[in-house]
Amino acid sequence: MNGTRASAEMLAKGIVSGLGSNPAAIAICVPYIYLSSVAEIVKNTRLALGAQNIADKASGAYTGEISAAMLQEVGCKYAIVGHSERRSYYGDTNESVAERFCQAQTQNIIPILCVGETLEQREQNQTFAVIDAQLDAVINVAGIAAFNTAVIAYEPVWAIGTGKTATDEQAQEVHRYIRNYIAAKDQAIADKIQLLYGGSAKPDNAKGLFAMPDIDGGLIGGASLDADSFLKIYHSSVSL
Repeated sequence: MNGTRASAEMLAKGIVSGLGSNPAAIAICVPYIYLSSVAEIVKNTRLALGAQNIADKASGAYTGEISAAMLQEVGCKYAIVGHSERRSYYGDTNESVAERFCQAQTQNIIPILCVGETLEQREQNQTFAVIDAQLDAVINVAGIAAFNTAVIAYEPVWAIGTGKTATDEQAQEVHRYIRNYIAAKDQAIADKIQLLYGGSAKPDNAKGLFAMPDIDGGLIGGASLDADSFLKIYHSSVSL
């Protein structure tokens, strides 16, 4: 929940102008009310448009919600579901996140499913159990085949804005676990699914993270608010 229409447009223009020849996929997820403005800027460019959340219902008397059909109409290719802040502050449960995931796919929007553990859960050695539950909730509703058109982002909640940092190896350990979890159900999906790191990636640590074998990119938070910063992270993968 940052910025103005002008700053969102400036951010999008700055990213588009700096994409260069890097072929990696890239998207910008702006607040709902700026989606239409940014959609015009990214049209016919390699910068895709995404939403920060999506309703868990298709339509109806759900005041304040934004449906998958609405997001599809404005041009969204992606929607974040189950972001740690939605889970922590607004009561999103594993079950409601699974419904949001399914709603996105009804409109051919690619869900970016966020999973991850809190500091307390990590200290109690519950990391993998938490991720199992978060992934199971989606698979139980959507099936493993749904991950053919989905992205998973690992958010170590304990390493976001706390002063604590996850090492490249700690991040890789969980990414490998997630890929193995998917592989146990469908190896082909596991081989191709994008696993993003969402734990405070910045220009100075992105290259090391992206060099890890099971980290395919980043779900960037505060560092994405500045086009130059975001592009440095984006381009840090070029030489890998």
